[in-house]
Amino acid sequence: MKKVLSFDVDQTLNIAKTPIPDEIADLLIRCLKNNLQICPISGQKFDQFLVQIVDPLKNRGVSPSELKNLHLFVAQGTQYYRYNPDQEDWTKIYDYPLKEEEVKKITEALETAAKELGFWEADKLKDGDEIIENRLSQVTFSALGQKAGTKEKYAWDPDCKKREKIVEKAKALAPEFDYEIGGTTSINAIKPGMNKKFGMENLLKQLSVEKSDVLYFGDMTQPGGNDYPVVKMGIDTITVRSHEDTAFALRGILGFLSK
Repeated sequence: MKKVLSFDVDQTLNIAKTPIPDEIADLLIRCLKNNLQICPISGQKFDQFLVQIVDPLKNRGVSPSELKNLHLFVAQGTQYYRYNPDQEDWTKIYDYPLKEEEVKKITEALETAAKELGFWEADKLKDGDEIIENRLSQVTFSALGQKAGTKEKYAWDPDCKKREKIVEKAKALAPEFDYEIGGTTSINAIKPGMNKKFGMENLLKQLSVEKSDVLYFGDMTQPGGNDYPVVKMGIDTITVRSHEDTAFALRGILGFLSK
């Protein structure tokens, strides 16, 4: 039996950039009660993990003792937070930030690539939003910003072809970095090796488990997708299309545990 369930976030636990649904929150709480270690790992920043995962769990009655079994692997796992029940808050265990000059070079490469291809759509941003965001250990391009509607995001690049072109051009401009496609409109730019493989290797170390103890859920498991490094590691992976698929699998796991 697996000890750890690890998840991509957008389109795996939720509709992109929205809080996890009540059903997913309830299923995750049941997993936490059964002492399964729950480890979301995503390109999102820490605050977004709180909004999309932690707050909905609290709204559904998760206890501090259960939160001890929840591990937040932020920015593809290049940042790791775990819950401290004594302080009733989250503690950062590690962080691997980019240097200022690295952030600048990545930002310029992504912006130049998107503009040259005609995919820079700043006129569609909502007030206070931005296309390129510094997430400390990675830089993320979100074509329509973070605040765009779900319908617009899903429609912008459903086959990933636009982002593949941006990645190709950005890679030519700043070849010392890696670029991965994730979510609905995003590209995550990182230093080589600082992807979900790095995050999962640290997960194994921090939780003192083996690869065989982990089951991973993700929607971008194809080559070039940001879940693919987990697949290449040989970790058992379930490819999902939506949070409904994830809920179906979790119900099966919990049904097995209740026998």
